[in-house]
Amino acid sequence: MPRGPSGRLVIEIDPALKRRLHSALVADGITLKDWFVAQVDAFFTDRPTPLFSTVDYRTIPAPQSLRVAEETPADASFPSSNGP
Repeated sequence: MPRGPSGRLVIEIDPALKRRLHSALVADGITLKDWFVAQVDAFFTDRPTPLFSTVDYRTIPAPQSLRVAEETPADASFPSSNGP
C-alpha cells in the first residue's frame, strides 16, 4: 500500500464486518475516526516511537530516475547507444 504525507488511510474489509463496526460505534456515540485514533493511541502505549514517525515525506528528494523523467521534455530525443 502506498505511503505518503496525507492523513488518509484506505483499507478494505468484509462489508458485514464494516456494518457491524459502524452499528456498534453509532450505539456508543463515537465516530469511526475517533475510535480508530483511540485504538492507535492504545496500540502505541508503552511502545518505542517508530523510526518513520519523524519523516517528512515532502522533504525526501525523488530518486534520480524520477527527477530525470520529470525534467525531460516529452518530445526530447535521446542519443542511441549504437551511434548516430
